[in-house]
Amino acid sequence: MRGWGPKGNLGGETRRREVRIVGEDNQRMGDDSPHGRRRVRYQGTHPRRYAERYKELDPERHARELEKVRARGDTPAGTHRPICVREVLEVLDLRPGDVGVDATLGYGGHAQEILPHILPGGRLFAIDVDPLELPRTEARLRGLGFSEEVLVVRRMNFAGISRVLPEAGGGLDFVLADLGVSSMQLDNPARGFTYKADGPLDLRLNPNRGRPAAALLSTLSEAALTDLLVEHADEPHANAIARALHGQPIATTTQLAHLVRRALQTTVHEATRQQEIRKALQRTLQALRIAVNDEFRVLEQFLALLPVCLKPAGRVAILTFHSGEDRRVKKAFQAGNRDGVYERIARDPVRPSAEERRANPRSSSAKLRWAVKAGASD
Repeated sequence: MRGWGPKGNLGGETRRREVRIVGEDNQRMGDDSPHGRRRVRYQGTHPRRYAERYKELDPERHARELEKVRARGDTPAGTHRPICVREVLEVLDLRPGDVGVDATLGYGGHAQEILPHILPGGRLFAIDVDPLELPRTEARLRGLGFSEEVLVVRRMNFAGISRVLPEAGGGLDFVLADLGVSSMQLDNPARGFTYKADGPLDLRLNPNRGRPAAALLSTLSEAALTDLLVEHADEPHANAIARALHGQPIATTTQLAHLVRRALQTTVHEATRQQEIRKALQRTLQALRIAVNDEFRVLEQFLALLPVCLKPAGRVAILTFHSGEDRRVKKAFQAGNRDGVYERIARDPVRPSAEERRANPRSSSAKLRWAVKAGASD
């Protein structure tokens, strides 16, 4: 092809000309980026770095680009694809006039689908702890026409769900909780949720509270770190990983990833090494995230409050993404069923369809459990 070098690189003069053009375009576009800074060149059709995905981060101007990303089974940067929407709506059995809570608003995908089913007369309380994403999601939902009369947004942890009861009239017809980390958090290296890009080892859902994962790591003994990896992520290589991480100055996600990879180079079989390392990295970050945000304690408080918050015949649906979450939800619903608190519960979890798993690989680990509170509806 004319103008291309032998390895697919642009030939000398053509390459220099392209660099000049890109530089001039960036100067002209300066403040067109979502963040008001000179943006980097859009690297082909599959940009890898978060900062390069400015088209995905500006959906109003580049809607067609987002559709292309979704069509190939990916989630556009800065967005989130709600999981098991059809199944959630069936479980919640929504009706006009219902009042409920979306306990983990995130990008608002579930809320956007719920609201039309409870109108007219219904009300949705949408809560989330993330101070960075919540204002963006509220603005997006307001832009879709959902006023404060029907959509009440609160920044709070779902362990405090009972605080919405006075505004909700004393009881809820339904509650939804999607316990997964949002794609907006996963994709942004500055949040420290991914090992695929360099960023601070933070992992806080609310970066204004608590201490980051790097600070937690510096205080843990090797034995305590081993226990954390086992209890929070069922990590089979917990001993080797804890030994590699303990006592090391780890400030970034790439430093953590390097140490985990090095720890497993000689402890796993060569044929499955890359897959095992990838899973170990995911589980290590998961375990640290759960500890940093005290997620299991918060979930247990939420599950204990649900029977108090739901009206008779009220419905609850919870999406979990790993065994620690699912065990707690399953046991709470089973105990409530035995005690007569819940008249019906999911005997087996509902899983995303094969079609959804193909279209959105991040849905693959999801499990949906539900329960219906005992008592006749009004």
